[in-house]
Amino acid sequence: MPVTKTGGKVLVHQPLETSDIGLTEKGDNEIITLKSVDSSSSESSLLSKNPFLDPKVEEYYRQVYQDSQYESYKAFDPTFTWTEEEEKQLVRKLNIRVALTACLLFVSLQVDRGNLAQAVTDNMLPDLGLNTNDYNTGNTIFLLCFLLAEVPSQLISKKLGPDIFIPIQICLWSVIATSQAALQGKASFYATRALIGVLEGGFIADLVLWLSYFFTSKELSTRLSWFWTTLSLVTIFTSILAFGILRLGGKGGLEGWRWLFLIEGLFTLIIGILSFYLMVPSAVQTKNRLHPKGWFTEREEKIVVNRVLRDDPSKGTMHNRQALSFKMIFKSLMDYDLWPVYAIGILAYIGQNTFTSYFGLLNKQLGFSTFNTNILTIPTNVIHIIFLLFITWFSEFMKERSLVCTLAPLYSAPLIAIIRWWPGAGVKVWPSYVLNTLFLGQPYIHAICVSWVSRNSNSVRTRSISSAVYNMFVQIGNIAANNIYRKDDLPLYHRGNMQLFAITVALIPVLFLTKAYYIWRNNSRDKIWNAMTPEEREDYISNTTDEGNKRLDFRFDH
Repeated sequence: MPVTKTGGKVLVHQPLETSDIGLTEKGDNEIITLKSVDSSSSESSLLSKNPFLDPKVEEYYRQVYQDSQYESYKAFDPTFTWTEEEEKQLVRKLNIRVALTACLLFVSLQVDRGNLAQAVTDNMLPDLGLNTNDYNTGNTIFLLCFLLAEVPSQLISKKLGPDIFIPIQICLWSVIATSQAALQGKASFYATRALIGVLEGGFIADLVLWLSYFFTSKELSTRLSWFWTTLSLVTIFTSILAFGILRLGGKGGLEGWRWLFLIEGLFTLIIGILSFYLMVPSAVQTKNRLHPKGWFTEREEKIVVNRVLRDDPSKGTMHNRQALSFKMIFKSLMDYDLWPVYAIGILAYIGQNTFTSYFGLLNKQLGFSTFNTNILTIPTNVIHIIFLLFITWFSEFMKERSLVCTLAPLYSAPLIAIIRWWPGAGVKVWPSYVLNTLFLGQPYIHAICVSWVSRNSNSVRTRSISSAVYNMFVQIGNIAANNIYRKDDLPLYHRGNMQLFAITVALIPVLFLTKAYYIWRNNSRDKIWNAMTPEEREDYISNTTDEGNKRLDFRFDH
């Protein structure tokens, strides 16, 4: 493993996963992470928790933070200390002020992009003169626009700040979502799908960026699991809400699905307006006209800033209003070492996304009423929440990603096989519903993969783009998912379910190959590094032009 000497102690490089100390090469924000080998040494223990106790590291970063005009620099204090109880109380406050706010903002996204599946259970397609192929096309348009907006949205957000851009996004897409109450045909359906996709694209990456300002890397994984748990909770809530709203059909001369778009669009607009109040630029920029007293005391500000920097010193190497250059973007997109995780993103959710779009229609085909169809989505979301929280926790507990992620296809493959080849599937009502529910509730590995991409980026530049790029590949898979079931495959979708089975099984070797690739990359670097003398290693660390995860002293997480 790579080593260097600091204060007479031997330090070894590790990925950003446990208690680390960092040293960043000036000029491109790439982080080198060092961890003490001598675990019995109190000095090494202190260094592992606070890299800035090394005077050389402090001197270097202080200059980097000054040059980048880091917005929280005034709170940076390498010698600052606080108690464990203070930190616990502060984290509780961050959970409410930041994590809970992020979940509320995610509600607005899920309501306006998810209510279409509920609207189609109320004869929306026949009312507009559309068929299921038109429905697929509308979803494809939405996803394509969502995908194309990912990186541009991230660039705007990085320049304006998530606290400004996210509220604008929510308000704009809520207006378009509300206007769906006036849909008249295919053209208006496609147009609103496109506009909502453009405005919602990049939202998740923007919000994850904002969360990273306040939480450590380990805490972020857990908060991301809360984030996607919100998706299922919102679906449960909107299913119950749709049960009542769709009964308004005929009131005021409007169909039930028009009332659904109108009421839920206005609801998310309220959230968008509130988000201007709920979001702040950073931990040291919470005092304004809306928050005259601010969120934190001066001491709390210093705790937030220093705990985050000591976990990942690179977080202060860019200002929160600093834009990314096209050169940075190109380097991030060409980072082939992240491509294996992007490949996982394409395949992992196709089956789940296909069933998400068609679950209501499948239930109606089984003979359930419009109202019962929406209520019957609740069990699958409960299962989804349980699996999501468990598999994310289990991955962190085991410190294992690839093998834990295989639990998802190993669970799903037998279910979709039964759905495809059992003669009673789609014929026997309740057994078919149970099978569909269990398959849709499969383990969701999205939170694991998002944090995986972040940890293997090893660069502020790459981290700023990689989550958006990963989500783009997820949307490519989602586009495929929304074109699996076709009109000529009705009513049992035998061809589509066979395709879902093949895709689900294909994910298993992709996960094993990803693990093998990262093990091979790490072993290859070990061979080169171990052949170098201590002097050569020190010279490499100080003078190499290798950047980010291309450095010989970086090891990939798998």
